[in-house]
Amino acid sequence: MEVDCRECAGCCIDWRSIAPDGVELDHERRGAFVPIDGTYNLVPLSGDEIRRFIREGLGDALTPRLFVADDDERSVRIGGRRLAALDDRPVFLIGLRKPPKPVAPFGTEPRWLPSCVFLDPTTLQCRIHGSETFPDACRTYPADNLALGTDTECERVEAAFGGERLLDRDPDGATPRFGPGALGGTVFVHPEPSRIRDSVEQIAAGELTADDRAEFAAIAAATSPGTLDVDDTRYDRARQRILGTSSWVGAAIELWEARLEETPDPSLAVDVEESRGASPTDGWD
Repeated sequence: MEVDCRECAGCCIDWRSIAPDGVELDHERRGAFVPIDGTYNLVPLSGDEIRRFIREGLGDALTPRLFVADDDERSVRIGGRRLAALDDRPVFLIGLRKPPKPVAPFGTEPRWLPSCVFLDPTTLQCRIHGSETFPDACRTYPADNLALGTDTECERVEAAFGGERLLDRDPDGATPRFGPGALGGTVFVHPEPSRIRDSVEQIAAGELTADDRAEFAAIAAATSPGTLDVDDTRYDRARQRILGTSSWVGAAIELWEARLEETPDPSLAVDVEESRGASPTDGWD
């Protein structure tokens, strides 16, 4: 794939609030699997990637996503919500958190927008690009969309702000992740719905606690690929590791949220993120 990402990061931020009238950006709220949260462009992680983030001490970068049920047979009711489920166990994904950051995409003025935890607000580049923790969904984007015949974020940015972002349309043999083998690989189920009753409303409100996030991430990390089985020992170990470590990601999120009333300034990222251990980015040639 060949794309022009300079001053874009459209796939890494929630830019719905600055989209011109007439640009449709509700693609995640259509179809059979509608998320209960309001996050835009959540990056779905595989079990191997989740375990890698946890091993690297970055478990606080992870967040879950649950879905509204599309029929009674494949659902479970938790509290007042009917959620998509398998064998009465709610289905979920794990992705990367999107805290507010001061960014200036598409040549616009800086403003606070929900942005991927690993996005450098100054350069609009990914801090983990090329590393072992760089998600496969990011590495292959937008090839999966093209393989499925769906719009890409590149094209949405082109329609909204002009220019040319998607420079070719060859998906280069991409294989979408949500086929029959996704269960236990990128799609997980929680074995005890009663345990997450309060978490469901927290997810919907965007107010998850560290315990909530650790619960779902640990279940995913302890799930055997291709099954619904969760290893209790692996679950306990993963949950304790997530809650027992504090990365620059968690510290930076707290600081960004505390600065929301300030004038948005992308250069603050050096103090908020890099001074706490975030890898710097190279910038554009």
